[in-house]
Amino acid sequence: MRVQRPKGTVDILPKESGSWEKIEQKARAFFKRANYREIRTPSFENYEIFSRSSGESSDVVEKEMYDFNDKGGRHIALRPEGTAGVVRAYVEDKIYGPDVVKPFNVYYIEPTYRYERPQAGRQREFHQIGVESFGSENVLADVETIILGHDLLEELGVKNYELHLNTLGNAQVRQDYHDALVNYFTPLKEQLSEDSQRRLQMNPLRILDSKDERDKQFLPDAPKIIDYLDDEAKANFGQITKMLDQLGVSYVLDDDLVRGLDYYTGIIFEFMVADKSLWESPTTILGGGRYDHLVEEFTGPHTPAVGFGIGEERLILVLKKQNPDLFVDQGIDFFITNIGADTQLKTVEIARSLRKQGYKVQYDVDQKKLKAQFKKADRVGAKYVITLGAKELENGTLNIKRLSDGKTLALNLADLADMQEVMKRLED
Repeated sequence: MRVQRPKGTVDILPKESGSWEKIEQKARAFFKRANYREIRTPSFENYEIFSRSSGESSDVVEKEMYDFNDKGGRHIALRPEGTAGVVRAYVEDKIYGPDVVKPFNVYYIEPTYRYERPQAGRQREFHQIGVESFGSENVLADVETIILGHDLLEELGVKNYELHLNTLGNAQVRQDYHDALVNYFTPLKEQLSEDSQRRLQMNPLRILDSKDERDKQFLPDAPKIIDYLDDEAKANFGQITKMLDQLGVSYVLDDDLVRGLDYYTGIIFEFMVADKSLWESPTTILGGGRYDHLVEEFTGPHTPAVGFGIGEERLILVLKKQNPDLFVDQGIDFFITNIGADTQLKTVEIARSLRKQGYKVQYDVDQKKLKAQFKKADRVGAKYVITLGAKELENGTLNIKRLSDGKTLALNLADLADMQEVMKRLED
């Protein structure tokens, strides 16, 4: 039997995992500063959780979902996106209760699964960073969510990104637009792709998201939702764009933007990155919007909500091109070299003490010759080398050497209890 990973998955090895860790640490710190708390939901749910939220006619449900019957005969699906599981938890755990501060703001960083053709930045197992905010219908919640996405990309060092905005209006607007699309596409039905012929009956809005050339030729002349917005929907959208203008956040009004999941209502948005070294045309790196009826779909109370998701693989692809300094290995602070069996336990004690003080420390568990230990210190990117021998142990002293310029400092062993003070002397 050949041992290999499944198609569409990757091993994130230690030389790469540090990049993931840096991005996730920055994202966690960023969300916490906005008082968003982490939520973790199962990697698999009952199939209906995703089919009801994403829409039976969506590509996610029709073509991409990993679903199966488990040994108990239950229809299970691996998580294809983050929002549905969070909404299910919100309802099942009754987070809408009176003692919960609203809006209820959460973030997640989690693996997700879709069966699609693997390509750069898109695998069958991929990772999403996302936020969800439950409980406010004020346009300020929409603006806050868009600003969070904008500022997170900025903080990570993403360049050449552009915010695209559209609105799906309210229920009446969607129904009027639905009817207009049916009227437009019905005479063209025989010329549409098989998928879009089916979508015409189930959800014609999905046709606008088609990548099939048979469908794309008809899209430029298709009705635009902006022409069907009522006064309420126009006022809502206008408030959001006005606030973004006042905040100095530039955007593009994009009539063709629809998003690929059925639960969106009101504002929808995508941040697209233009980088010819990665893609021929601008590509979405972050997308989201408002979904005011999904909690009710899951038998919860009426709860307005808004959120976004980022594909982490695609984000890393962009950042490696645009902000490679983010991924530079910073190495470790100290490597302890020691000579003689009598120094081994003291070496371990020193390492433990320095680690407790927050420093990255390694020593040679193989106890090779001193020259080999210095080579290892260099290979692991140590900034300083601490040398301990029998003589130093007897005298209660040791030497610390800065590898960048060879500066050496003689210390008493007791000095290591306050490394912040030692570092000041080293860095003078």
